[in-house]
Amino acid sequence: MVYLQPIYKNMSDNYNQDIASSIKKLLSKIGENPEREGLLKTPERVSKSMEFLTNGYKKNPSEILKSAMFAESYNQMVLVKDIELYSLCEHHMLPFFGKAHIAYIPNGYIVGLSKIPRIVDVFSRRLQVQERLTHEIKDCIQETLNPKGVAVVIEAQHLCMQMRGVQKQHSSTTTSAFSAIFMSDEKTRAEFMNLIK
Repeated sequence: MVYLQPIYKNMSDNYNQDIASSIKKLLSKIGENPEREGLLKTPERVSKSMEFLTNGYKKNPSEILKSAMFAESYNQMVLVKDIELYSLCEHHMLPFFGKAHIAYIPNGYIVGLSKIPRIVDVFSRRLQVQERLTHEIKDCIQETLNPKGVAVVIEAQHLCMQMRGVQKQHSSTTTSAFSAIFMSDEKTRAEFMNLIK
């Protein structure tokens, strides 16, 4: 699927210089002096920051999971919860942040536990909407591991709602995505929801 393919071009010095130049122009456009002491290195810092915050484009999450797949007969729920995530909303390029809870039921294979937070990082370090992020994580695990089912819940706060727009400081957004047995078996889904409370 398209979302599993790295669509990110390797960062180059020219790329970083282009970003820095654009930030310098932006500073001038908002009425700042990009030549003053406090802002002299800001364009370079923002360029490096964007390189880090969007580095998920150059990584393939499916390959990350495949690098630590192990044959195992365990067939009960595996849950990794309270995974910190930080992303940029694609509408305003402002941060949203929160936590992800991810479970799967193995079907002959398990995956190294650290790989689940790693794929959260890969997908969240792209311009995102929370709804798509939730489904991309679920689909990647389902298609790569072929488990009996996957469940993903993300709870996040969005600065585009808190510091601009409606300015609701205490609002949060919860999204969920389920596959296979988590969709068809209410008891399994309820067990997951109880465990993440």
